[in-house]
Amino acid sequence: MVKALVTGGTGFLGSHIARELARRGHAVRILRRATSRLDAVADLDVEHAVGDVLDPPSLRAAMEGVEWVFHTAAVADYWRNDPERIYRVNVDGTRNVLEAAERAGVQRVIFTSSAASIGYRTGLRPMDETVRFNWDPRLTPYGHSKFLAEVEVYRAIRRGLDCVILNPAVILGPDDLNQISSSVVVEMARGNVPPTAPPGGVTIIDVRDVAAAHVAAAERGRTGERYALGAVDLTHKAWMRLTARAVGRPTHVITLPAVVVRIMALGADALRRLGVPLPIEGNQLRLSTRLMFYNCAKSWRELGEPRVPVQQSIQDSFTWYRSRGDV
Repeated sequence: MVKALVTGGTGFLGSHIARELARRGHAVRILRRATSRLDAVADLDVEHAVGDVLDPPSLRAAMEGVEWVFHTAAVADYWRNDPERIYRVNVDGTRNVLEAAERAGVQRVIFTSSAASIGYRTGLRPMDETVRFNWDPRLTPYGHSKFLAEVEVYRAIRRGLDCVILNPAVILGPDDLNQISSSVVVEMARGNVPPTAPPGGVTIIDVRDVAAAHVAAAERGRTGERYALGAVDLTHKAWMRLTARAVGRPTHVITLPAVVVRIMALGADALRRLGVPLPIEGNQLRLSTRLMFYNCAKSWRELGEPRVPVQQSIQDSFTWYRSRGDV
């Protein structure tokens, strides 16, 4: 049995990692803020440490007696936050976690980065862990913040800390309290089925498979390696059609030309500058014109293949939201 700390342990991914660790018989401590919602961990027998990744003393206290640290705490809903906060939490917070882990003598840190920190390729060849970040930081401050956080991880590795980096693509599944990736499920279930889709696509994976990969990384991941996590590649149109089917809504989706989506992005930027609340921002639209597909063969080979089909992931998300009365 290992004593493990999960930062962001009440969040979407963090709670599933805590659940997977507990299922395997490990002792689990979660780091959470005093204001964190506890819905996702209410039924878990885990120890709670109240603190924040921006509060080093609370980190040092949370890591007492810990062997593994899973650092998942981050600002992921980048469209709802200003870049300054994204960088402060994702970069400075990661540096604080690593320094606290070094002081505490933690055996291994599993850092949850993102596929957004992997660079892009032109053409149809999927990206993999070897592609360096080459996005314009203004287009994806979230991806840039995760890239800079990985830089902090590699610095810690050079100082002697054992770390593994995981780069999940789009994560779906139940317990997404803040609707990071599952907002499309909620909106379609409420009858808001868009008639159009952008021309790009994404790699998708279920949150339970991501959690299992994190534990596998702690057990057998290679120090200093990055592992892209994904299960299936879907165009946005295919994703919308699968979601509509799961929630029982009819849909006839037309794929928009990329140039039209980019014009819409300019309009979204203008409206947000005027203070008009929108569920999406311009950079999201610009990125949606690209095929963000990832080759995840390395993680499949070394950490295990995903097991949850995307249809089940979408259906389980819908069932979970419906059980809460959200749809």
